[in-house]
Amino acid sequence: MMSATTSPDQNFEKLGLTLPPAPTPLGVYKPFLIVGNFVYVSGHGTVKEDKSLIIGRIGKDMTMEEGKLAAQQVGLAILATLKQNLGSFNKIKRVIKVLGMVNCTSDFERHPYVINGCSELFAKVWGEENGVGVRSAVGMGSLPDNIPVEIEAMFELV
Repeated sequence: MMSATTSPDQNFEKLGLTLPPAPTPLGVYKPFLIVGNFVYVSGHGTVKEDKSLIIGRIGKDMTMEEGKLAAQQVGLAILATLKQNLGSFNKIKRVIKVLGMVNCTSDFERHPYVINGCSELFAKVWGEENGVGVRSAVGMGSLPDNIPVEIEAMFELV
């Protein structure tokens, strides 16, 4: 966990994870927008380091655990967009809100568990207090390109 002596950038480095390339919009929208001292990040998908996507429906093509790892990958894609636009995670004071959408079968009910993959990543970067915001985790009948998870988020700037 984050200590008072380490910054969000240092916390991310300690995780040993690699950011994928920041995704580029495939529609008419901005992936990143600053309004006042808030940063809004559009829905991100499961972009991997090679720019390919994790594909599949939870409960049919992949397990709940694989879905949680996919949500972590979405979190990394969001971090890539933040890094590209802000230059540093240290410019983020806290996570305000996360909306996680899970592409799953109609009988799947563990949406919050899946989205924890992203929420736990943010908590490791910004700490338990500032890395955890309000959240919704909902199931969807489908998501673009059959990705298992899409997440949008809102952050407060320092």
